[in-house]
Amino acid sequence: MPLPVPRTGNPGLNERTFASQPRAALGERMTLQGAINKSFLLLVVLLAGALWPWSQYLSTGDASVVSSAVLIGAIGGLVLAVIISFKATMAPYLAVPYAALEGLAVGGISALLERRYPGIAIQAVGLTFGVLAVLLVAYRMRLIRATERFRAIVIGATGAIALVYILSMILGFFHVNVPVLNAATPLGIVVSLVIVGVAALNLVLDFDLIESGVAGGAPRYMEWYAAFGLLVTLVWLYMEILRLLSKVRRQ
Repeated sequence: MPLPVPRTGNPGLNERTFASQPRAALGERMTLQGAINKSFLLLVVLLAGALWPWSQYLSTGDASVVSSAVLIGAIGGLVLAVIISFKATMAPYLAVPYAALEGLAVGGISALLERRYPGIAIQAVGLTFGVLAVLLVAYRMRLIRATERFRAIVIGATGAIALVYILSMILGFFHVNVPVLNAATPLGIVVSLVIVGVAALNLVLDFDLIESGVAGGAPRYMEWYAAFGLLVTLVWLYMEILRLLSKVRRQ
């Protein structure tokens, strides 16, 4: 029997993937505590992966030291993310390597910006976990509800942002810059604030989907899939906060 679950804008936590899973036997079902534990583990792995390029660059000051780590992490992480998104049963085997690869990319990029703007990385980390905590408390207290209208707005906004980024990448191949995404202008900062807000609201959809998966009796391996999807949103939120802070520092 398929699981009835809500929609989400997160490509990692895909409602179709949850809906396609069979209802598990009572002792083999996904639990909220299991999803929390695995999410924490993936965060630890990501931070450990970020430590190497971070320490190497800040000790040597050589950007070439982290360029390969960022490239390997970004490409490898993307490949594993696609595989997990299309085949949830692979999540228990690939979620940890994905977190490690994302750590390489995030750590390298953070180190480059830290060298230019001292203190920016810890500020971005603090804001990311602060947003996570506030939204989790608000969700648990039912101050924020993932209604159909809320989902539609967040999913639509997420899709629009994705299209803008894809368009920016395509234009980049022709040496055409999209200043609104990177420029440290008032408009650029407002755009970054909006994107950060949309990324943060995706956390609410992630919480709702995980809760629905637990209530619907999703199989145990979906704990790994849920943890992977939540990490996808957190990494996106962190990177957008990092971009926003860098714009503010350039003012």
